[in-house]
Amino acid sequence: QVQLVESGGGLVQPGGSLRLSCAASGSIFSINAMIWYRQAPGKERELVAAITGGGSTDYSDSVKGRFTISRANAKNTVYLQMNSLKPEDTAVYYCNLDAYDSNWYRTDYWGQGTQVTVSS
Repeated sequence: QVQLVESGGGLVQPGGSLRLSCAASGSIFSINAMIWYRQAPGKERELVAAITGGGSTDYSDSVKGRFTISRANAKNTVYLQMNSLKPEDTAVYYCNLDAYDSNWYRTDYWGQGTQVTVSS
């Protein structure tokens, strides 16, 4: 079974940086996209950044120029480099895998989330 594990969250001061990591394990036939979401208390889940199987990237307007999504060469890990962090970036960050199995059935997989807190 496919599993996703996020790591790298923590407490950082405004203007600081963090790099989140999402490690995928299990049998993945083909990746359509890997996506970072975040959810703050009392707010709806928000798409932060996405990278397709072909390497194209997209970002929320709120993080453009500050965050960078990337994949390892082995394509089993996705990263989110977060710079110039603001208090409003505080949220639980989730990794999502949009993939196909060996029968070309499309399935979503979610990690457990990692807490990012930006505060002085």
